[in-house]
Amino acid sequence: MTDFNTSSSYYVCDLSSFYSYYSHLHGWISLFVCIFGSIANVLNILVLTRREMRSPTNIILMGLAVADLLVMIDYIPYAFHFYLYRRSRRDTFTYGWTIFVLFHSNFSQVCHTISICLTLILAVWRYVAVARPQQNREWCSYRRTIFAILIAYIFCPILCIPLYITTEVRKQVELLDSNGMTVHNRNKSLIVENTTNTTLYFVRLTETAENHDILKELNFWIYSVVIKLFPCLVLTIVSLKLLQVLLEAKRRRRKLTNIQEQNFEKKKSCRRADKERQTDRTTMMLLAVLLLFLLTELPQGILGLFSVLLGPRFFKACYLMLGDVIDMLTLVNSAINFILYCTMSRQFRKTFNELFCKHWNISKNSGKQICIQNNGNTGVFERKYHCQNGADE
Repeated sequence: MTDFNTSSSYYVCDLSSFYSYYSHLHGWISLFVCIFGSIANVLNILVLTRREMRSPTNIILMGLAVADLLVMIDYIPYAFHFYLYRRSRRDTFTYGWTIFVLFHSNFSQVCHTISICLTLILAVWRYVAVARPQQNREWCSYRRTIFAILIAYIFCPILCIPLYITTEVRKQVELLDSNGMTVHNRNKSLIVENTTNTTLYFVRLTETAENHDILKELNFWIYSVVIKLFPCLVLTIVSLKLLQVLLEAKRRRRKLTNIQEQNFEKKKSCRRADKERQTDRTTMMLLAVLLLFLLTELPQGILGLFSVLLGPRFFKACYLMLGDVIDMLTLVNSAINFILYCTMSRQFRKTFNELFCKHWNISKNSGKQICIQNNGNTGVFERKYHCQNGADE
């Protein structure tokens, strides 16, 4: 968390009032989302690892749920410390808590980057399944899927190395009053009694990063372009390709229904058409997952890119002020997949009911339903603490 006691020069927007208002709500909202998301992702893992649900697609979804769960668990103590359990600066910026903030900054970014990488794999796997069904079993086999997931969990921590080497815990001596709050410059000449010089700790840029702008810019370029904008571009292209395949399949089925066939061939054609519709519905569910990702990640990438192009004034006046909102979008993205699976996948609902509700008298759902197919191959923090206590960089 960044402390905004010092004023920032406005660049193109004044969001300080919005920041002050929303920061009082963010703690409770984020806590609710994190608790719900943690439970939901645990349920996702339990359901997707059942034998009847095992497939390359669901293995990717399970890996995605693990990464999202880690993001949720990590954010809960952070929300408590900085938003819900408000204390004096003496008790807030201790060495122990600042070490945790540094860990949170790095760990949450790594886990969310893994989530982004797995979402890319999910999109590519699904495109191969619907566009190249003949090569699907070979190109997106179970073994290759496990290997791709392991690569994501190994590569993403390496990709985030610039974040590790440009931030550190640094101490600063401040004059605090008896309540542990900062004595501002204009009051120092008037307030002498009951004040103490106290050492506080903050997550800030390293001296090397402060003296070399190229390191700061490299960090932002990796974050905004490599981690955010490039995946969004790839997902947009793949999503459009998937939509194109869906439309082509719909036209193909429409032609089949207009052709007079013999009864046996007609039944065979109907079975094939039903299987294709089921595949299309699964693709629509995964497109919903990809669309949600784009809606939450693209604004972060654009703001990060503007921070590089427009300089630190934009970063302080706009990016940091919207940091809590960006975090909330990422948390929602990490928590909502369970709802998508339940509403759009009959197989997921069926397995969930058998696992948790088999002793309840629950009627089976009817109407249009979607299967996550076992024979198919289908398939997000940054605002992190470049400076703290005044945003002085």
